[in-house]
Amino acid sequence: MKQHEPTVFIVDDDAAVRDALGLLLRSIHLSCELYPSANAFLEAYDADRPGCLVLDVRMPGMSGLELQQELERLHSTLPIIFLTAHGDVPMAVTAVKAGAADFLEKPFRDQDLIDKIQHAIAADTSIRRKLEDRRQILARIQSLTPREREVMDKVVDGSPNKVIAMDLGLSQRTVEIHRTRVMRKMQASSLSQLVQIVMSVR
Repeated sequence: MKQHEPTVFIVDDDAAVRDALGLLLRSIHLSCELYPSANAFLEAYDADRPGCLVLDVRMPGMSGLELQQELERLHSTLPIIFLTAHGDVPMAVTAVKAGAADFLEKPFRDQDLIDKIQHAIAADTSIRRKLEDRRQILARIQSLTPREREVMDKVVDGSPNKVIAMDLGLSQRTVEIHRTRVMRKMQASSLSQLVQIVMSVR
């Protein structure tokens, strides 16, 4: 599906800059969308669309930094590369400290921008994969019965079946049955893998 292809979102109030960046990215077969303002980008923003944001620091109306803050409020994970004029470097450094992926000082070499964009897209892909893995693990945990959840927590904390049986007032055989079901539902092939899976979302 096209909407899930990585897209480079370019937000710059200078039409000449937007058009030049659009031509550059299309020449290397990168999907891109151009926006003249932060507000125009926000109106079209969809958290499910992967890629990265190439953003001018200083713009009329909502600035690049203000857009960054708004995206942070929306819990966006979209990597941001700021484009900055010489006098705005301190502002761009502030943006990076606030979580931006990188910044480039104008004028810049095309290859430098392309390198930063490809790095940002790779980072976005990695973040999205981790978030999806986490979502799937939490869904598996949700599929456990309350008793299975109790048994799993004790197994992960290192308790042997005998101790779990005493703690929960169950027979060892019942604990073993619950434990087998936990392993199957959590898609864990070993105890160490179960511990790793559960600890990754704690």
